[in-house]
Amino acid sequence: MSTRLKAVTLAGPAGALEAILHEREPGPPAVAALVCHPHAMHGGTMHNKVTHRVASVLHDLGAAALRFNFRGAGRSEGRFDRGEGELEDARAALAWLGHRYPDARLWVAGFSFGSWIAARLAASEPGVVRLILVAPPVQQSSFEVLRRCPVPKLVLQGTRDDICPLEALLLEFPGWMEPRRLIPVSEATHFFDRQLGVLGELLAGAIGEIARPTPR
Repeated sequence: MSTRLKAVTLAGPAGALEAILHEREPGPPAVAALVCHPHAMHGGTMHNKVTHRVASVLHDLGAAALRFNFRGAGRSEGRFDRGEGELEDARAALAWLGHRYPDARLWVAGFSFGSWIAARLAASEPGVVRLILVAPPVQQSSFEVLRRCPVPKLVLQGTRDDICPLEALLLEFPGWMEPRRLIPVSEATHFFDRQLGVLGELLAGAIGEIARPTPR
C-alpha cells in the first residue's frame, strides 16, 4: 500500500485554508483524522513538530490525517480570531474530510491551543467518534464542554510542562465525561523536546487497534 503527502487548499469561512493530507492508496481509510495546530500568535502552524508527529502516527496506523493552517497562519487567508473563527475553520476542514471519506470514522486531535479547538469541535459535531488532546491549556481556556461530551477522550500530557501544567489538568480532568483516559509523558516539556518519540509510541500504543481498517 503506497502513501503520499498531498498539499490541498480548503474553502474556509474567512478564505482559503492551506492544508496537507497524509493519505494511503489504494482504498478508503477506516479513520479520517483532523489535527489542529497550536497558537498562531505564538508561531504555531501545521508544521509544528508535535502536530506533525500526531498526524504521522495516525497515518502510520492506517488513518488519513489532515493538518491545516488556521486563518492567518502560513498561507491561510483571514486574521486570528481568538479561537472563535478558528473553530469554524476546523469545522470546515472536518466537513471536507467527511466529504472525501464518507465511510470513515471521524477523529479530531489537537495540540495546545489546537486541543481547545478540537475539544469544542468534537463536542458540537455529532459525527466525531474520537478526541485526542495533547497538552490542553486548561488554565488559559475553558474546557467546560467536555463535562457533557460523550466522545471518547485520550489526553497526553508532559509531566514537566510549565505552560500547561499537569497539576492543573489533574484538577480539571476528573470532571470530564467518560470515557476518558490520561497518559502522562514522563519528563516531557510542553513542546516534547527530546520526547517526541515517546509521545508517538504512547499515542500508537493507546489507539493502534482502533485505527485498523474494519474487516469487510
